[in-house]
Amino acid sequence: MDLASLVLWLSAPVFLLGMLVELFVLRRRRLPSYDRRDSLLNIATAVGNQLVAMPWAIVEAVVLLRLHSAVPWHLDGWPAWVAGMIAVDFAYYWFHRAHHEIRVLWAVHVVHHSSERYNLSVALRQPFLLAVTALPFLLPVMLVGVRPEVLTACFAINLVYQFFIHTELVDRMWAPVEFVFNTPSHHRAHHGSQRQYLDINYGGILILWDRLFGTFEPEGERVRYGLTKNIDTYNILRVQTHELVAIARDVRGARTWSDRFGHVLRGPGWTPRPTQA
Repeated sequence: MDLASLVLWLSAPVFLLGMLVELFVLRRRRLPSYDRRDSLLNIATAVGNQLVAMPWAIVEAVVLLRLHSAVPWHLDGWPAWVAGMIAVDFAYYWFHRAHHEIRVLWAVHVVHHSSERYNLSVALRQPFLLAVTALPFLLPVMLVGVRPEVLTACFAINLVYQFFIHTELVDRMWAPVEFVFNTPSHHRAHHGSQRQYLDINYGGILILWDRLFGTFEPEGERVRYGLTKNIDTYNILRVQTHELVAIARDVRGARTWSDRFGHVLRGPGWTPRPTQA
């Protein structure tokens, strides 16, 4: 088991405890609580995600080790962890943004957005293929000179942090924290299906990247969670594959190669221009 998977598996009891505490508080406050089917689906997708991620880690380790050996400078000790965390968070911003702006990647990431609820269990609703799509975004980070095991552990820590922002129990935090970090408020907006909340707040730990690159949107109108067109199913295979199936259908029905590539590589809402009579 690689260091990243170890971090995530060791965090599992903390995740479980967090969900139990959140469930208890929601019920005490008589707020909308967990849906059993939705939560079980979330946990099942997390298990499936790790079953794919663990063997894929071998491929990832080979590629990253080769690249690391070709970099003439190396960082060790605490500077490596600081540089690794910042570099990984920057890479995560672009990884996350690409998964919203390129349809074939959205077909993977859409799994995480398909729940119409928002609680800590939703953080576990991860695509089976998530790890496979992460490698291209980790490759440039190797130029920092951080060892691959530190790099992948930083990625895992980034994901662990994001578990705790999937909650409605925490309102806005202290203004300086809201300005610098990704918070429950910022991430609730990211999960919104309203127009103003689409394709915003991509940051992992830091929201500064969104402020810098013009993708920040504060939480305003009460968020309506889910997709613009919800799939209304708890079938794990359909949840994981519905957008891939839709892409295949659109590609099959396209008239030109340009349109076929467009259905795969353009944004999720892209449609070909109508042909002129």
